Amino acid sequence: MNSPQEVAANRARSPHTSMFVRMLVRAAVLRRGRAASALFAMVVAAAVATAMLNLYVDVQAKLRREFRNYGANIIVVGRDGASLPAGALAQVEGVLAGRGIVAPFGLVVARTGDGQAIVVAGADFDRVRQLNRWWQVSSWPSTIPTSRAEGEREMAHPALIGMRALSVVSPKNQPFDLSFQGHTIHVTPAGTVQTGGAEDSRVYVSLADFVSWTGVQPSTLEVAASGAPEEISSVMLQLEQALPAAEVRPVRQIMEGEARVLGKTRATLLAATSLIILTAALCVLSTLMGWVFDRRRDFAIMKALGASDRLLNGFFAAEAAALGATGAVIGFILGIGIAAWIGRVNFHAPVVPRFGVLPVVLAGSMVVTLLSAILPISLLRRVQPAVILRGE
Repeated sequence: MNSPQEVAANRARSPHTSMFVRMLVRAAVLRRGRAASALFAMVVAAAVATAMLNLYVDVQAKLRREFRNYGANIIVVGRDGASLPAGALAQVEGVLAGRGIVAPFGLVVARTGDGQAIVVAGADFDRVRQLNRWWQVSSWPSTIPTSRAEGEREMAHPALIGMRALSVVSPKNQPFDLSFQGHTIHVTPAGTVQTGGAEDSRVYVSLADFVSWTGVQPSTLEVAASGAPEEISSVMLQLEQALPAAEVRPVRQIMEGEARVLGKTRATLLAATSLIILTAALCVLSTLMGWVFDRRRDFAIMKALGASDRLLNGFFAAEAAALGATGAVIGFILGIGIAAWIGRVNFHAPVVPRFGVLPVVLAGSMVVTLLSAILPISLLRRVQPAVILRGE
């Protein structure tokens, strides 16, 4: 246990720091009402900022994943309708490096048994199923060909029939023949597809059956690339360099829609956060103004005892900064909980806590309180000890 002399020596070595801390604590304790009011305002602002920043980062990632369910955002086609070079699929997958999905398509115009023209597409059904989750499909064809009934002379290849094409090729949902350049394929409907687009007028067969029947290689690659607009633009540039014989173009409806939704989401979150922070700043300003008015006699005594304006300004700024830091820490904890609750209720998915947000919230809270302290500090400089102490 330290002796009284040692305690006195320790206090003598740090008199200013010890007194400074005691004054801060005393100011908060004696004026609990105003301190609690300002602290509550900062906690609310910090909690909202934390929740919004967590949602901003997490919701953007979730929205991008949702947009990938609406199909491709990049199309790679052979120039002048030509087939893509061999290995194009592997090159595109190499550029994506796991950051998206790619599905190859081949297209020809074939003839039905009664001579009507119909667009037939060869597709990798497994890839298309992942790429175009928004398609309304009654049943996807099996990747394993099925045989026709016993006694029939030819294998029937399963196909996905567009709703408009169904009435042309198979009104009674029976197997039918398609011919292309003298080659015939026997097709059986395995399911129907409806999208409201060109897909409704097509017949889709497996890519292996398509190539074997027509001898035509894929001419189109539909790519759903993940990432921010800048990252997608970079992917397009890399694809153009990797496939100079192909034309790379964006699906503008998807990309513009994604950018519009993300932009509105960003603007809404930032506007809400800014409004609440401004409200908190006004509340803190009002509290600090009242704080100066209530303590003008204390400050007058400090000035009369020799305290400089710089010391008083520093003391008041430290009070404001401490208020902002405390509110930021408490608000950050509450904000993480609020973000998790919003994610569970509205998105039915967890929102991952972003601890990298804490320094931003902490610095922002301290800046708000320090800016709110500028006007009270200017009033503090006008305190005249003689006038205040005489009771005027």
